[in-house]
Amino acid sequence: MNNQIRNVAIIAHVDHGKTTLVDALLRQSKTALKSDVNERGLIMDSNDLERERGITIFSKNAAIQWGDFKINLIDTPGHADFGGEVERVLKMADGVLLLVDAKEGPMPQTRFVLKKALALGHQVIVVINKIDKKDARPAVVLDKTFDLFVELGATDKQTDFPVIYASAMLGKAGTEPDLATMTDISPLLDLIVKFIPVPAGDASKPLQMLVVTAVPDNFKGKIAVGRVFQGQIKAGDSVTHIKRDGTMKPAKITSLMTFHGLERVETARAVAGDIVAIAGIPDVSIGETIADQDQPLALPVLGIEKPTVKMTFGVNTSPFAGREGQFVTSRHLRERLYKELETDVALELTEDFGDSFVMAGRGELHLSILIERLRREGFELQVSRPQVILKEANGVLLAPFEELFVELPEQFAGAIIEMVGQRRGEMKDMSVSPVRNDAGAISNGVSDGITHLRFLIPTAGLFGWRDIFLTKTKGLGIMNTLFFGYEPDPGALSDFNPHGSLISIEGGISNNYGLLNAQERGTLFIGNGVEVYEGMIVGQNARDEDLEINVCKTKRLSNMRSKGDGASESLTTPRLLTLEESLAYIGDDELVEVTPKNIRLRKKILSSIDRKRTLRKS
Repeated sequence: MNNQIRNVAIIAHVDHGKTTLVDALLRQSKTALKSDVNERGLIMDSNDLERERGITIFSKNAAIQWGDFKINLIDTPGHADFGGEVERVLKMADGVLLLVDAKEGPMPQTRFVLKKALALGHQVIVVINKIDKKDARPAVVLDKTFDLFVELGATDKQTDFPVIYASAMLGKAGTEPDLATMTDISPLLDLIVKFIPVPAGDASKPLQMLVVTAVPDNFKGKIAVGRVFQGQIKAGDSVTHIKRDGTMKPAKITSLMTFHGLERVETARAVAGDIVAIAGIPDVSIGETIADQDQPLALPVLGIEKPTVKMTFGVNTSPFAGREGQFVTSRHLRERLYKELETDVALELTEDFGDSFVMAGRGELHLSILIERLRREGFELQVSRPQVILKEANGVLLAPFEELFVELPEQFAGAIIEMVGQRRGEMKDMSVSPVRNDAGAISNGVSDGITHLRFLIPTAGLFGWRDIFLTKTKGLGIMNTLFFGYEPDPGALSDFNPHGSLISIEGGISNNYGLLNAQERGTLFIGNGVEVYEGMIVGQNARDEDLEINVCKTKRLSNMRSKGDGASESLTTPRLLTLEESLAYIGDDELVEVTPKNIRLRKKILSSIDRKRTLRKS
């Protein structure tokens, strides 16, 4: 029966069209969907955060019927911060579709996800997407993709990959890079059936199922999603649950489901090679094995790369605590964080101090997405500045390093190289691509060139870097990072985001008179009529030192008028910081207060007197 099954994962750099392609495959295979969703990208990206940011955060399963074949599709995240998701779900696949933008070519995350797929020995089908772009260059991109395969140590069989060209947005694919010859997406489906290997596994052997994803369900309890590697599984079966530490306990399958379209549907039986979802094991975790009751054999436990960045999550202790959130106690926060660890193995909770917790993840984005999800679920919390995780090997202190890939107009290259050097970064590669005009001719202007730079830089040197980079390149620069590994610690880096904060000296309601005086000192983060408390950061000082101000100060009332009264004075529009911008702004003595309704910045020590006393002691 598994001869009719194909398991394929979709991998690519972020924004190269993975989710759009899966949507096209679902629609054109005539797969019945739960609802008629016509907006591109909203079938698979069902999470609100994914829709808002235009990226895939959580891997998702879908299945389509193409003739006599069932094709299990796995949509994966493209951002390296969610690499833990990619590493897990590739275990369920027998092959991958590697999407590459017909203009941009292979990008840093392309390298990351392809390296994982090749290491597992997967067959790769290269899909050169977005050939409908005006400046698409499919031939050049194909050459670069082949070079990447060779560079990553692909086998001869893997480098002999099939190629198909597509426009996922238009729902078309073909063997030639010519839109005029394409009619629909069916050539890609035919290629999947032809080239993706039949799943290995013998249905007559004892059951072995690897749990790759665990998701909560209000009606069935925890649902474990994974692949049946050996044997077969039936609803109502008695099985053995083999935990990560090797201990075994009996269990019973209360519900067995397979995928049809985007839905999980009940089934009586599934065989080796299929991807299933089971219920009935409340304490099941990712990487564990569901095995035969009489002959329990464990599969290798999933190995995931360790986190590199940590932050302290704590209960909200500001004067506004408990006013805007539903879950405000340490018990609520602890339960939610430990629950998250069950579904995201790339996260680690390293220290529990009772009312604060040190969470470690794969990057700033990984942790900020978790904070945003907590906020939308009704939690109040406060978080610290991100810090890198150091480790020791053979008596040498090691720090995480990243590869930084930069693409920018040539006139900005010098400033960026200097800035990266100040952050202990080392340039590894540099090239300049000439810009072609509409006729295809190369421009002779030196300033028209696009510079491509590759650096090796400490992860700590990238904190707060993105906003500065966009400012220095006037929004024209493109940057991507990829975890490189651990290298000898370069030592404490100086603060590359030195700033002074404007701190409210008393609580109350901000008003025009107080804000007009404050905006002369720097950039405001709040507007008129905002409730503030002592120690709350209301703006950034123009100088690199903190300044206490009173934004609640009102104008004295008198019956005397003076020359100039009534002259027009107006407030400038305040700079409203996002969560990521807030995390990049704060210093070591500051926190971000996160509630369902507001994001505020504050000092760790709210009292002005206590801050001065602490400063004197130090």
